Amino acid sequence: MPAIPRKEILSRLTAMAAAGVPIIGGGAGTGLSAKAEEAGGIDLIIIYNSGRYRMAGRGSAAGLLAYGNANEIVKEMAVEVLPVVRHTPVLAGVNGTDPFALMPQFLTELKAMGFSGVQNFPTIGLFDGAMRQSFEETGMGYGLEVDMIAQAHDLDLLTTPYVFNAEEAEAMTRAGADLIVAHMGVTTGGSIGATSAKSLDDCVGEIDAIAAAARAVRGDILVLCHGGPISMPDDAAYILSRCNGCHGFYGASSAERLPAEIAIRDQIRTFKSLPNLKETKA
Repeated sequence: MPAIPRKEILSRLTAMAAAGVPIIGGGAGTGLSAKAEEAGGIDLIIIYNSGRYRMAGRGSAAGLLAYGNANEIVKEMAVEVLPVVRHTPVLAGVNGTDPFALMPQFLTELKAMGFSGVQNFPTIGLFDGAMRQSFEETGMGYGLEVDMIAQAHDLDLLTTPYVFNAEEAEAMTRAGADLIVAHMGVTTGGSIGATSAKSLDDCVGEIDAIAAAARAVRGDILVLCHGGPISMPDDAAYILSRCNGCHGFYGASSAERLPAEIAIRDQIRTFKSLPNLKETKA
């Protein structure tokens, strides 16, 4: 499927937001995940390098570490996902801080492959403390992710960056982001999810601050929430009913890992609960 024009995607998403219909995006680490998500009516599909790890039974945080070239992994995954998606925009998770990426050319290549947009993942935003300071001081900071989003915007790709605070929300909006995703941390739950997270009420205040900062730059920007304790539909409903103008939810583990864990576990339990076999007669 060729890339869907940014203007067409934005027109549909903006109409959904105006009608109060939640926008739902989800990660696809396999072609089967993408097919099932599209069958469920998802609005945006994202290929993250972390999808390879989580669907292999490892935590999504593995996508932040040096277990493989994140940008090349997304291209490899694309040949599994893009051919089976029929009408849903597919976005690429791009490592904007990769010092060996020829970014404008790489983004052009992604668009030619059929990607309709990009997101900044892996992201330096998930690091803090001394490690974050080290990245920033040695030329691998979040500002490079902002630059990547600006370059993608110039190529007329849809841009939906992760932001972690009001300052980053402002920077990404100025860079031309179409939609910002307020990231609340690694998703909790399941067998390989994080166990430490802020509360849902904490998230409401943080998302509102992020949204306000973005709207101070451009009033029509769309805002979605993601991660941390917002892992299941009820969690997302709690956030959307309390935040001031949050237009939907982005899920990665929530869209494919947690549903797969639950469905496969319950299916096997059902098989294991079958009645005893009939006794074989001699």
